[in-house]
Amino acid sequence: MAVARLRSAANRLRPALAGARGERRRVLGTAAAEVTADTAAAAAAVAAGVARWEPMGAREYYDYRRAIYGDITHKAIFVDAAGTLLAPTEPMAQVYRTIGQKYGVEYSEDEILMRYRWAYAQPWGRSRLRYVNDGRPFWQYIVSSSTGCSDLQYFEELYQYYTTEKAWRLCDPDAGRVFQALRRAGVKTAVVSNFDTRLRPLLQALKCDHWFDAVAVSAEVAAEKPNPTIFLKACELLGVKPEEAVHIGDDRRNDVWGARDAGCDAWLWGSDVYSFKEVAERIGVNV
Repeated sequence: MAVARLRSAANRLRPALAGARGERRRVLGTAAAEVTADTAAAAAAVAAGVARWEPMGAREYYDYRRAIYGDITHKAIFVDAAGTLLAPTEPMAQVYRTIGQKYGVEYSEDEILMRYRWAYAQPWGRSRLRYVNDGRPFWQYIVSSSTGCSDLQYFEELYQYYTTEKAWRLCDPDAGRVFQALRRAGVKTAVVSNFDTRLRPLLQALKCDHWFDAVAVSAEVAAEKPNPTIFLKACELLGVKPEEAVHIGDDRRNDVWGARDAGCDAWLWGSDVYSFKEVAERIGVNV
């Protein structure tokens, strides 16, 4: 009943909003003084996080997909790892400095962060890929460039720290329940990530590896996002066509543009979608 009221209110508001060219229609709890009871209820529901306006044309797109694929609009969901599924428990620069102090690291956290960003943005000339196997050469370069410390013992302590559950947390605490609901609904799931071979044991340490039917890691696939190859590999692992999958990630270039170049749908984490429950409901799976 509440959903019907929201839809009814949305239909009445749509003509008034149609003139706002290019504007993302997200209601933040404000409403005009002269609204009907239904539209007021809709605004209140949106303010409470129950619903969110879609971009212009999105509703028509979902209707189009349902006409082709049925009530569940995608057969597979791909998820980026760092920044979407997982996040560091502490700021990187803080960890680099805290562990590095006993090895003589004197840079401030701001200096470490600035140097890290510079190093990470530089072309990696030693190989075609940054993450080859365990990624050690690349990360040694990043650590020494960020901190000015080339002590191998320091590097190993940092490297091992980031393989443990102490270093990472889930971005969405409700993720487990959502992925279980997706799999019960027959939706296949995969992690698609630019990462080294530590990703699989890390997912196991965080006890979320069983949420996924496959993992496509750039170090194993020998292709890094936005290269479409890694997305096509994920499709192959799950046995789906690119147009049947949607990828969720926090990097517009690597995740959104890369997935779309492969023929997949793609949504930007933190902009198009804000939780895995929202992802599930968008494709037609109730959680």
